[in-house]
Amino acid sequence: MLLIQTVYGQKSLLALDEHDKYIYYQVVSQPGASADSLDKKALGFVKESLPKSSVKTTGDTTIILKDRFVTYSVLAFAKHESGEIKFTLTIECKNDKYRYWLTDFVFIPYEKNRYGVFVPSNGVEIPIEKSSSHVDKKEAEGYLDQTGAFCKQLGDQLKSYMLADHPTNKKTEQQPVVKKVVTDKW
Repeated sequence: MLLIQTVYGQKSLLALDEHDKYIYYQVVSQPGASADSLDKKALGFVKESLPKSSVKTTGDTTIILKDRFVTYSVLAFAKHESGEIKFTLTIECKNDKYRYWLTDFVFIPYEKNRYGVFVPSNGVEIPIEKSSSHVDKKEAEGYLDQTGAFCKQLGDQLKSYMLADHPTNKKTEQQPVVKKVVTDKW
């Protein structure tokens, strides 16, 4: 019973913004942290956790990236990949706080190719807000639940990364200095 409530509770993590798009939005306060240090940590998180994503920095302390994650079928008895959801993650940093949000969710359904492998369908991109008109209602709710769970998981990873102490510059071990003999000066 508790598991069922947890699964159905993930959809409630997503809210609609002023453009009628689903959004996962969080503001996190971190007293005593400067905007620069938070920005460096956020950039480090992006490079470490989402290395294949396309990252764009705008302004001094804003990071925008686009990436995707795989969704699984909720109707089939055997679990298989049913599509992927593209998203945009934005992180903005200020002194003592930062905020992040995930939005622009677009569902790309998978289809089997001639080798029996699931691949993205060409030219089919469905905004997640309109997915219930293109796929079964139960599947659409499953995609929203999976999106909410992914957002929460990514947000928790970001928060723990931002709280941890990460060296901004990796220190290299100093190699022993080799003494050279200069014979032309004495």
